[in-house]
Amino acid sequence: MLSNYTREFAYNLRLAYPVILGMLGHTFVAFADNIMVGQLGTAELAAVSLGNSFVFIAMSLGIGFSTAITPLVAEADGAGDQAAGKRALKHGLVLCTLLGLSLFGIILLCKPMLNYMQQPAEVVELAIPYLELVAFSLVPLIVFQAFKQFSEGLSQTKYPMYATVLANVVNIVINYLLIFGSFGFPKLGIVGAAIGTLASRFIMVGYIWFLLKRKEKFQSYVTGFNFKVIEKKVINKIISLGFPSALQMFFEVAIFTAAIWLSGVLGKNAQAANQIALNLSSMTFMVGMGLSVAAMVRVGNQKGLQNFSELRRIAQSIFFLTLILDVVFAALFLLGRYWLPTIYLDVDDVVNQMDNTEVIVIAAKLLLVAAFFQISDGIQVVVLGALRGLQDVKIPTVITFIAYWLIGFPVSYYFGLHTEYKSSGIWMGLLLGLTASAVMLYIRFNYLTKKLINS
Repeated sequence: MLSNYTREFAYNLRLAYPVILGMLGHTFVAFADNIMVGQLGTAELAAVSLGNSFVFIAMSLGIGFSTAITPLVAEADGAGDQAAGKRALKHGLVLCTLLGLSLFGIILLCKPMLNYMQQPAEVVELAIPYLELVAFSLVPLIVFQAFKQFSEGLSQTKYPMYATVLANVVNIVINYLLIFGSFGFPKLGIVGAAIGTLASRFIMVGYIWFLLKRKEKFQSYVTGFNFKVIEKKVINKIISLGFPSALQMFFEVAIFTAAIWLSGVLGKNAQAANQIALNLSSMTFMVGMGLSVAAMVRVGNQKGLQNFSELRRIAQSIFFLTLILDVVFAALFLLGRYWLPTIYLDVDDVVNQMDNTEVIVIAAKLLLVAAFFQISDGIQVVVLGALRGLQDVKIPTVITFIAYWLIGFPVSYYFGLHTEYKSSGIWMGLLLGLTASAVMLYIRFNYLTKKLINS
């Protein structure tokens, strides 16, 4: 009966909404940057897009890796083993810190690639100083992710949300002061946006630790770490779950990053339009990400209890809820595809009027395609969350690689650069890759849960 699934909606939303707001907070940092930088011109907006393309790839690896902490903590919580939960957090913090520093170093090494990617010269010149600062912000961001995934593993999803809201306020204030040189501050343009992002992420990690430490329930988890004692078994467990999860997120984010680079080959306006459509799509995707965490936590709890029939029912209720919400988002994109891009640009700017008009027309076409992949994107990320809750990560990694890089990317490349579809052709490949991923991941979930119930 339908009520078997719909009766879970209220609890799933209560669990997911703080995660959704927290994830939206990450996207809102980019949203605020894009709107403020968009007032400077399309070249500046394209430069932020190009710089962030490198950061997003690295961020996907860091965030994907940190998700290993959540199912371990959720399973420990379900089994009533507090010590195991603390071990997962401690070792997760060590690995996330090392990963953040490594990714920062790798981005600095890759920086010269910007000059060989057939991107507009003015965009590359603006992107380099922006990239250097935002790359360093990965270190606090990935450390924050360790605390966030731990908190969510205990079904306490509000604390990361509070930290993210504070970070957004800090980011917007610093952006306003430093991008435009308000109240006597220096006018730094997009470098000001990078400083805002960096400062807000350091504040975010400090604030979530402060919040968790204040609560008696979590104080013993987040204090008194003995980092001299590192257990190889726990490290290996986190890596065995985290590395495939990182690759799963990397394969998806990398194809969207490839779309940024392919758009750059088409010109700065195509790249600016791609950035607008990508930022809007990212915000609706965060709803799926939040529900994905709910699926991961609830499936992890039921796995700890060994209740596989209930596990399957709860997961399917989350899939159904995701489908309903994504149909609503698709309708919003269809109806608002010409108006939404105008939020990002100064439509009254006479000097850049031709560029701005072209960007709006291209972005509207991309949002038409994005309306349809809302459903595929939401379903695939939520099913992926359920599979992580089952601690099934290796086969889903193969599935995501096939879907995005053997099916989606060749279509994006051919239709984007070798047909008249151009930017729309790039996004057709994204639609195909996301749909293939959603179908194959659901088949995997269906097979695994039936096998567990029958055994």
